[in-house]
Amino acid sequence: VFCFNLGFVFDHQLNMNHQINAVSQACYLNQRNLRRIGSRLSHDLKVQLVHSNILSIIDYCNAVYGGLTEKNIQKLQKIQNNAVRFIFNINGKKKKEHIMPYLKLLHFLPIRYRIKFKAALLVFKTLNNLAPTYLCDMVEVRDIRRRSVRLDEDYYILKTPRPPNFTRTYAAFSYFGPKTWNELPYNIRCITDLKCFKTELKTYYFNIVFET
Repeated sequence: VFCFNLGFVFDHQLNMNHQINAVSQACYLNQRNLRRIGSRLSHDLKVQLVHSNILSIIDYCNAVYGGLTEKNIQKLQKIQNNAVRFIFNINGKKKKEHIMPYLKLLHFLPIRYRIKFKAALLVFKTLNNLAPTYLCDMVEVRDIRRRSVRLDEDYYILKTPRPPNFTRTYAAFSYFGPKTWNELPYNIRCITDLKCFKTELKTYYFNIVFET
């Protein structure tokens, strides 16, 4: 049993299987169409088309993907990998090459970190009154521990609810959002400018993925 809301598929178990399958189907259809004209496209145009026809579908509402199973994450990662191979025209034996260097060249975050990026961005908006009230009500800044030795590290830390009893509810924004936010370093949590925050956040995740 499942239903549609704003193009998103919700199933009765909230495991996102139907949604990921729908995303996969749409992306593979677009990838097949892009491959038909790939030989006539420049590198930059390929990147633009991948952004508009593949990544936009993957990233749509991906803040709710916090509780995805590893299997579903790998499904989405495979789609992104195929898109990267399309951009660089990687065929035949070259398909066995590791995809990470190509992701780095394109400045594409892997799926797991695209999800974290969106969740952290939503939390930032809630803390800076840039989000709807129903989201703002889900996050609350934790009181500062005055006896803390590293006082600065305690600023802009959110209260995190107890771990849910059910695995599926780990995807709830009220849990996954604060958890993701609290993992960020203080120099990012204290930023108040949206554009600056997005730049620093992507750089932080980019360095975790490609520089460590």
